[in-house]
Amino acid sequence: MGGFTNQLKKLDWGLIVPAIMLVCFGLVSLYSVAIAKSDFSDLTKQIVFFAVGLLLMYLVSFFDYRILRNNSYLILILYGICLLLLAGLHFFAPNIRGTHGWYKIGFLSLDPIEPAKIILIVLLAKYFSMRHVEMYKFRHIIYSGLYVAIPAFFVFIKPDLGGTSVLVLIWLGILLVSGIKLKHFIILSLCFLMVAGVAWGFFLKDYQKERITSFLFPYDYLGASWSQNQTKISVGSGQIFGEGLAKGSQVQYGFLPEPHTDFIFSVIAEEWGIIGVLILFITYGALVWNVLRIAILSSSNFPRLFATGFAVILIAQFFINIGMNLSLLPVVGIYLPFISYGGSGLIGNFVSLGILQSIKMQR
Repeated sequence: MGGFTNQLKKLDWGLIVPAIMLVCFGLVSLYSVAIAKSDFSDLTKQIVFFAVGLLLMYLVSFFDYRILRNNSYLILILYGICLLLLAGLHFFAPNIRGTHGWYKIGFLSLDPIEPAKIILIVLLAKYFSMRHVEMYKFRHIIYSGLYVAIPAFFVFIKPDLGGTSVLVLIWLGILLVSGIKLKHFIILSLCFLMVAGVAWGFFLKDYQKERITSFLFPYDYLGASWSQNQTKISVGSGQIFGEGLAKGSQVQYGFLPEPHTDFIFSVIAEEWGIIGVLILFITYGALVWNVLRIAILSSSNFPRLFATGFAVILIAQFFINIGMNLSLLPVVGIYLPFISYGGSGLIGNFVSLGILQSIKMQR
């Protein structure tokens, strides 16, 4: 018992407490959604995912992260497995609302993009930590970009524009911390504009284009603009103190689409108002700060870049998801980390916290 207590003391509770608070935000919101649907299955499964995530975080925290840093073959094997899982979606995953998003395993689902995010951060951290003195060479940007381009391609053709964006943002965030030159950043920006133009003309599905155009011209109130107009009503009706738990009319009467995933922030805003939203923002800020603190205090590049990559995931998905809910960004299917329903994302994020715990303990 004493050994277990000592191990708990070694953990970084500055990471754990905000994460648990965010999960509780999500569970309370899922409870409200469950009342509206008279179906508590998602809430029950999320509690199980939460318990599994905490256990894995604890176990991973005592795994020596330097095994990943020092073993290139292990990283490449894990990267290859992730690519196979992403590619296999198009052959083995069911088509749900026009997308091959996840594998169905009994009553559970597996979204392979979540482990792919973790492995991609590990791979990029390894790549740049070995070449940080050569970052002035443009070829390293190209080579690292290829590692990102392959999984991003498989995610893009799912189709999943939001997931693709997150993978690219992970790469860009780690690039910036690694010391990319300004002229190289400008070249990349121009390349992205060209790729975006080509993607719009030849690759984006009609419904993806519709999401973007409806964001720019939100006047199809009963069609493409329905989701974002309902989120505006939901967020606005919360006012200062909110309408109360399970009392939000948008949620309880079924007007708010996907209240358990993409638009769970609107549930929080409607039921807990500005006060609840401020607490949510502060909690997220505390989590991100403690992740970045590990990056700042790390004595070598690999842990610094890994922590930076995970911080990029948290920041990017936070702002994109809330931007969707506030109609500041088009709807691209990004969940809110630690809050939205989903086992793959929740467990994956806790595993990442476990790696960060290992980094802190081995420092």
